[in-house]
Amino acid sequence: MDTAPTPDAPRLAVRGEAHLEVDPEIARISITVSARGTDRRDALTDLTRRNTAALDLIKTYGDAVEKLETGTFSISPELTRHGRGERIRAYHGRVHLTAELTDFTALGELTTRLADLDLTRVEGPWWALRPDSPTHRDARQQAVREAVQRAREYAEALGTGLAALVELADIGADNPTPAYGYGGPAGAMRSAAYGGAADLAEDAAPLDLEPQRQHVYAQVNARFTMQPPELR
Repeated sequence: MDTAPTPDAPRLAVRGEAHLEVDPEIARISITVSARGTDRRDALTDLTRRNTAALDLIKTYGDAVEKLETGTFSISPELTRHGRGERIRAYHGRVHLTAELTDFTALGELTTRLADLDLTRVEGPWWALRPDSPTHRDARQQAVREAVQRAREYAEALGTGLAALVELADIGADNPTPAYGYGGPAGAMRSAAYGGAADLAEDAAPLDLEPQRQHVYAQVNARFTMQPPELR
């Protein structure tokens, strides 16, 4: 029985993968400053004072703080029933801040000092790489090199060699998934929260925060043509 001849340019499809484990580049903490009072103006004044104290403290760390942002602000009444109606019992105010740091030694000290402020809650840290970190490029290049090496090994097993690259595709390029920010698989880390000075001893020592290693993955699909092998 005759067999079909080998095409002049037989194709070979492979996948290249890379997994790098590296130290994080940035850490984010979330700070919530609160105030409570029976008078709206007094609650707002206290909130403003505490917010300013938190901001001033963070800014003393200079270049160690890469980004400082104010998020949501709220002040709302707490209602209580009085007879058949309702009356305002107190006012609650909150301001949310986020800070990104690149100096992890300063991070432990700043986190402790923020947690020592009145009615201040600190959460984090969340570790991450910068979106433009060269680690992402290194992983992609390593995945491509693995794809080429794998294709060569297959071709060599057939006693031939590669002829040309037909296609190189980043897996997921046709159906991209939303990018992850903080709190996603690449950056989500352990977290800790602090309720304020009542939870800490006086002059508390800086927290010893151990950065969590980051895992970076890359995958590519590659298609090549081979020199026609001589199959026996």
